Amino acid sequence: MTVGELAAAHEAAPRSLAERAYERLVREITRLDLAPGEVLADKALTERFEIGRTPMREALQRLAREGLVVHVPKRGMFVSEISATSVQQIYEFRALIDGHAARLAATRASEAEMDDLTSLHEALVAATERDDIDTYVVMDRLFYEVLARAAQNVYLAEVIPRIFNLHLRLWFFISKKIGGWHSIARSHEEMTRGVAGAIRRRNPNEAELAMKAYITRRQQDIRELL
Repeated sequence: MTVGELAAAHEAAPRSLAERAYERLVREITRLDLAPGEVLADKALTERFEIGRTPMREALQRLAREGLVVHVPKRGMFVSEISATSVQQIYEFRALIDGHAARLAATRASEAEMDDLTSLHEALVAATERDDIDTYVVMDRLFYEVLARAAQNVYLAEVIPRIFNLHLRLWFFISKKIGGWHSIARSHEEMTRGVAGAIRRRNPNEAELAMKAYITRRQQDIRELL
C-alpha cells in the first residue's frame, strides 16, 4: 500500500458516535487542550461535541481503560495527571512492547510491510518539512500500527495502538515545554529510519536497540521537564 492508501483506509474505517467522541477527546487530551487534571463533565462535552451522553460516556470509559482519563468516585471523570511515576511506567512499558515488536518485525515482516514502514518514515520527514503536525500524527500512528502488524502477534497488535495515545500526549507535552515540535520530530525520524532499515536488513537486535534508544531519550527529556 502507498502512504496515501494507508491513510485513506484509516480515515475510511466506519466510526460510531462513541468512536467519534473518543477521537475528539483523544485529540484534545493528547494535545493538552484538555489539560492534565481537568474535569470532564459529560453534559458539557455532549453539548460542545453535539454527541449524545451515552456515546460520550462510552468514550470516556474507553479512555479510562487506556489511562488517559481517571474516574474518581463521587467526583467524576478527570484528565489523568502527568507525573514522574506515570511517565516512568509508560516508558518502561513502551520499551518492552515497542522494542519487542521491532525485534519480531525484523524476522516476520513481509516485503509490503517493509515498504510501508519506509514510506511512512519518508512521510513523517515530509510532514515536518511542511510544518504539518496533523499529518505527522496520522503518519506516526500508522507507523506503529504497521509495526505491530508486522510483528505478527495479535496481542501486540492490540496493545500498541492503545498505548500510542499515552506516548503522544507526552510527545506534545515535551514539544510545548521546549517551544516547538520540529526538534523532537527529527529525533523521532531518526528512530523510524533506524527501525525501518533494521527490519529490512532482518536485524532484530538493531531494530530493538533503535526503538529502545529513542524511548530512553524521550524519557530523559521529560524527566528534565517535570
